Amino acid sequence: MSVPLLETRNLNVRFGGVHATRDVNFVLAENELRCVIGPNGAGKSTFFKLLTGQVKPTSGQILFRGQDISRMQPHDPGRLGIGIKTQVPSLFNGLSVWENVWLSARRTHAEPKARQVTASTLERVGMMAHKNALAGVLAHGQRQWVELAVVIAGDPPLILLDEPAAGMSDGEVARTAELILEINRQHALVVVEHDMSFIRMIARKVTVLHQGQIIREDTPDRIMADPLVQQIYLGKKAH
Repeated sequence: MSVPLLETRNLNVRFGGVHATRDVNFVLAENELRCVIGPNGAGKSTFFKLLTGQVKPTSGQILFRGQDISRMQPHDPGRLGIGIKTQVPSLFNGLSVWENVWLSARRTHAEPKARQVTASTLERVGMMAHKNALAGVLAHGQRQWVELAVVIAGDPPLILLDEPAAGMSDGEVARTAELILEINRQHALVVVEHDMSFIRMIARKVTVLHQGQIIREDTPDRIMADPLVQQIYLGKKAH
């Protein structure tokens, strides 16, 4: 059996008397796309912060291609091959779209390869026409797509996305779903999200968190039809 790209084993986090994650066992294969959902307070944000080194587990392990990364620092994921897009903007507003993506490409590629990667990445996300625009003047959806470009320009085998469709129009959400599915052809992704219409557009397998525990893992249709999931999270949205 091949080694998973990402695995957590009995992952626990306690903040004082609060048990934020409870014995989370999560396995992601190479080039897999997984959506992680759950109601407010389910532990999604804590789980994301564990995977990105922002929070250290109280007990348990996080393995990346078999290597224990449980105690990594927030600056380590990029070096290991993990790309991260959080809800907090990460662009340099005073630089152009091209410059933002080029800086990311240049970390892992020498010139002229970095220029080629920058161009191809901007084409992938549909932002080549805006390459000379300053990042700070972009519309919200455009900024999100440039941030995706910055992440994938480094060619990480794993990409972690925290609510990538937040604040977008319906058209922008649909475009973002297309982008994520295209990105998944070359990269594994973990998408933490609460928008079920967006989940339906991209998910093949869904992990449901509730009170810090994984309570279900299945296809979107089965998840949405599950009585327990409906009770704790989906409600009328499942119908």
